Amino acid sequence: MAVFKNFFSKFYNTAGAPPEIFNRTLYFAIFVFGILGCARGYDEGYIGGIVTKSSFKNQFGLNDPTKTATELANLKSNITSMVILGSIGGSLLAMYFVDKFGRIRTLQGVCVGWIVAVVIQITSKKIGQLYVGRLMEGLCIGQTVVIGPCYLSEIAPKNIRGLANCIFAGAVYFGSFMSNFINYGCALHMPASSSKQWVVPTAIKIVIAGFLLVGSFLCHESPRWLVKSGNVEKSGLVLSKIRHLPEDHPYILSEVSDIQEQLYVEKEATGKVSKLKALKELFFVKSIRYRILLALSAQILGQWSCAGSITVYMPELVALVGVRGTKKLLYSAILGVVKFSSAYIGAFFVIDFLGRKKALYLGMTIQFLATLYVALFFQIVPQATDDDYTMTGSKKHAGVGALAMLFMTGVGWTLGWNSIQYLINSEMLPLGVRNIGTALIMAFHFANQYGNTKALPTMLISLTPAGTFFFASAVLLLGLFWAWFFLPEIAGRSLESMEDLFDLPWYVIGRKGAKLCPDNSGIAHIREAEEGNLDIKSEQDFVENVSQVSVEYDLEKGV
Repeated sequence: MAVFKNFFSKFYNTAGAPPEIFNRTLYFAIFVFGILGCARGYDEGYIGGIVTKSSFKNQFGLNDPTKTATELANLKSNITSMVILGSIGGSLLAMYFVDKFGRIRTLQGVCVGWIVAVVIQITSKKIGQLYVGRLMEGLCIGQTVVIGPCYLSEIAPKNIRGLANCIFAGAVYFGSFMSNFINYGCALHMPASSSKQWVVPTAIKIVIAGFLLVGSFLCHESPRWLVKSGNVEKSGLVLSKIRHLPEDHPYILSEVSDIQEQLYVEKEATGKVSKLKALKELFFVKSIRYRILLALSAQILGQWSCAGSITVYMPELVALVGVRGTKKLLYSAILGVVKFSSAYIGAFFVIDFLGRKKALYLGMTIQFLATLYVALFFQIVPQATDDDYTMTGSKKHAGVGALAMLFMTGVGWTLGWNSIQYLINSEMLPLGVRNIGTALIMAFHFANQYGNTKALPTMLISLTPAGTFFFASAVLLLGLFWAWFFLPEIAGRSLESMEDLFDLPWYVIGRKGAKLCPDNSGIAHIREAEEGNLDIKSEQDFVENVSQVSVEYDLEKGV
């Protein structure tokens, strides 16, 4: 445990934070909800290999000689994209379940549903049953991208909140590389005609879901959800267990007070928030609208930089630069390892150490240069896309460079967009609309992912491979401007301090917001409280302060 504490104190700004808050209870909760990210990554990594296996193709009609090439392509795309389609609905379901039942109970329900969905798939004999199983799996996986980031943002101290969320984001690639190697191993050691080649990799999902289900029973519910549910007393007790501090410690009192004050201010300003009213707030309350548009634009720019599609279509893309045979599956597995490694390097040493904006700058720059190289390669050597063309001399060396750059796009993606697209959603949004906002954003995320995944094969034909990668390069350049002008630095801020930041004029939030509006929440001044120079608010003071805020709000609005 001392090793972890020394690590955090060395690489993170933990000044003013009691050392007790970095403890095994916190680490275990971050591990369980962080590894939840592999639920999505496992399917993304394994399905591309599964649909190429002869036993699977024979079982579900992908080798049917009576079907046209177009019909077979549509059948294949329907199988691969069914989980993504289900995930859109799952994200929307999460906005109700996570709020109604809490983060822990929702995760447990998701794990049970996921196990049932996998059983349906591995017992499938007809394509219809397979569709049902994969659609049901999508409904479960779609909820994980809401549950995980929300819970991690709400329990992690602000000093390591970026790390906690990036563990979730990086676990996507843990699942991806694990499934790719399982696919590759099954292809090497099982008969091609055996259904075990696709049943075994699918059944591994039951093991993952079972581990998460058991682990969830050892975690504590989010204190912020408990406050929102009206259980303030229990929230203090749970927070003291997560932080390993007494309930009357200034840090615990300040954190609970900050949560209460933020929630009360929201309620005083907007009244009791129904789902419909929360949806209206996302687009009609100025400060929240800026945040939701920021998150939605991040999804568009991130997904259409094409890094996610490169993961899905890696076997086809490495073939474009001269890789043939079973090595295509091996290179897909290696891409998973590269993304997994770089994601966790970013999580532990970049996202909180450099900050959100600098990490995104670094990731996008690497991704842009790598994508541009691949685009230039295809522009100069267009014959590389021909199956019967063999590169020699300098073209062969350039092809090796293009293969390396495909891996580097993954490095840039995991350091930049992949972390930001999960992190800023759960960090920026107010507690009252956090669940519904994150759910809406992630539904939009899956819709973009589905569109980009479906579009890439067509783009490679209509735009040519060179044009497709030039398009992705242009999106990345636009993303660099977006990050500079619109995205504020929110590393190290408490969740309850976001409102003041986003109340600034929209045109200064991204460039100057962090300097103009520093964090003035209670836990930001905990060292003063411990030294006796800062009074922790009593319940009476708290109510009076909230009332004063309400009066000021009414005067501002002319009520």
